[in-house]
Amino acid sequence: MKSPMRHLLIGVLCLLALPVLAKDMTGVQITKGEGKLNITVDGAPFSAYHFEGAPRPYLYPLLGPNQLAMTRNWPMKDVPNEEHDHPHHRSLWFAFGSVNGVDFWSDGAKSGKTIHDKFLTVESDKKIGVIKSLNNWVSLEGKKICTDVRTIRIHSTGSEERIVDFEITLNASEGDITFGDTKEGMMALRLAETMRVKGKVAQGHIRNSEGVIDGDTWGKRAKWCDYYGPVEGKTVGVAMFDNPKNPRFPTWWHVRDYGLFAANPFGLHDFEKQPAGAGDMRIPAGGSITFRYRILLHSGDTDHAKVAEKYEAYIKETPSK
Repeated sequence: MKSPMRHLLIGVLCLLALPVLAKDMTGVQITKGEGKLNITVDGAPFSAYHFEGAPRPYLYPLLGPNQLAMTRNWPMKDVPNEEHDHPHHRSLWFAFGSVNGVDFWSDGAKSGKTIHDKFLTVESDKKIGVIKSLNNWVSLEGKKICTDVRTIRIHSTGSEERIVDFEITLNASEGDITFGDTKEGMMALRLAETMRVKGKVAQGHIRNSEGVIDGDTWGKRAKWCDYYGPVEGKTVGVAMFDNPKNPRFPTWWHVRDYGLFAANPFGLHDFEKQPAGAGDMRIPAGGSITFRYRILLHSGDTDHAKVAEKYEAYIKETPSK
């Protein structure tokens, strides 16, 4: 009888453990992979932070409500009906086209690279997962131009909405740095092809906090911008929030009808036809500059998702970690 009783006891213990195992799947889990950190939210795949194998770190994929892929797959993966333009548009990334004259935006032969140095924090949690890292901005010749410390906070919202807070401090660690006046930057996404405003499968729309829509949003200042459209027959959107603490708030938006979606506070010459260099910003040696953005992946259009209300809630928040 000892053996059957033992088996029965083991079976009972296994059954009792199931709820615990399920509970452990809640929240944000971040695990190490090959050249990346894999991210799940409440047990469902969300994204991965790729820190090797590209000219700069990036998040890909971005899976929103109903596990729908919100960003373009190329150049990470080749799938039908996707344009192969702008290979430097990797899902979600941070970059800029002129730092001391070096292009950190493009992947050209003379472009600089943002190289991962080390992780300062990688933390899973029931509410917010955190990835904090140190990165070096290096020219083609191998000269370090500056460094950054970036903190990515992934929220467990208790719903199918996904929230990512991206905070980055760029440090003039090697001497003075100047952000040049160019439209090429900065906090950026490249969205799914069907979410585009124009294109062979495009069915999307853009709207900003000032009520400007679609192609007219390019180069305009706004507190937030929302880009939405169908993915696999369901309307979803990505909103980006500019933090009031950011330099030159509210920012200008380098948001294109072909799916590029970027906040850029420096491109005044391009956006407003001001004299060349009007958007330059210099950070003295030893100084720093910090930018904060929230990315909201939501269901429905701008009104359905209550983007304006969620922006107001966002600006009242203080990061908890």
